[in-house]
Amino acid sequence: MNIAFFLKPKIETVYIDKKSSVRQTIEKMEHHRYSAVPIIDKDGKYLGTITEGDLLWFIKKKKFPDLFELEDSSIMDVPRRVNNKSVPIHAEIEELLCLSIDQNFVPVVDDQGIFIGIVTRRAILDFFYSKTQSIENLLERGY
Repeated sequence: MNIAFFLKPKIETVYIDKKSSVRQTIEKMEHHRYSAVPIIDKDGKYLGTITEGDLLWFIKKKKFPDLFELEDSSIMDVPRRVNNKSVPIHAEIEELLCLSIDQNFVPVVDDQGIFIGIVTRRAILDFFYSKTQSIENLLERGY
């Protein structure tokens, strides 16, 4: 099944611009209570995902600076532990299952690499759970 049916569009998604500071990113993630957010450039291209863990290791390396000191640090200076892969809009939901094991969401891009939204791990798991329930119902009925 095409992932367009499961897509949470960009307009409903929290993301950060590559020019964001570490402080802005932390505050946005805290406000929305997210543990990871996509990073996009000024043209809308997906550049990667920043996680709480990435931020924590960066802050530790900086020897726990004051939050306001992090205003001068670009989010692009933060090393990312994992390269969260994006998928094209024409991908099938089955292709996202393996990615969702290590990612809270799977970023979706168009043919030019422009970020258009995400498919959440919850949406992926709900799809496969409903599939197993359908099979169990058929087996209970003797089909």
